[in-house]
Amino acid sequence: MHQVFNCKDMNSIKKLFAQKLMDVKAIKLQPSDPFTWASGWKSPIYTDNRKTLSFPEVRSFVKLELCHLIQSEFPEAEAVAGVATGAIAQGALVADQLGLSYAYVRPKPKDHGMGNQVEGELKKGAKVVVVEDLISTGGSSLKAVAALREYGVEVVGMVASFTYGFPVAEEAFREAGVRLITLSDYNAVLEQAAETGYISEQDKAVLAEWRKNPAEWAGPQR
Repeated sequence: MHQVFNCKDMNSIKKLFAQKLMDVKAIKLQPSDPFTWASGWKSPIYTDNRKTLSFPEVRSFVKLELCHLIQSEFPEAEAVAGVATGAIAQGALVADQLGLSYAYVRPKPKDHGMGNQVEGELKKGAKVVVVEDLISTGGSSLKAVAALREYGVEVVGMVASFTYGFPVAEEAFREAGVRLITLSDYNAVLEQAAETGYISEQDKAVLAEWRKNPAEWAGPQR
């Protein structure tokens, strides 16, 4: 495994990455004009980590910091698996930097050709770390873990760029026996956005209220 060195503490990295995400508008905060997620949830925040791939400095930052997380938290990893589609590219960059084998996991088996769900080749029994871009409820990420386990490898953990930190996701990861480490999270974004004036104190209150019960949140009170 190639060596990647980093001396920043984790809290600093969380805030630094939160700022980088806001700088490239990968995170949009609209408390007064909520987004609608695919799940139907109304949300004052939208995160698109794939935008980081378009900015070389941010792309490199994510790659190197994910590598650092893997080396410090999952040094036993023998291979990397990216979760389609958002983490395919970043997972490949990480695997290349670390000199590890790589594959990616589809949401479901392909309906033609070889019918693969795991694309690439991983050694049976290999210790694999999963790379993800975003954790919301955790459902799609843990489906990828299940597919890898069925494929015949050992998932030692998962690293991701960002998590909303929903209790439902934390419980799902505990039940699945998967350790998750992320570069940044919702709290760090909220803190950094407030410190830099990206959002107002009123917006901060709306965002905090949404975070308590996102499934039932209908928008800011008028």
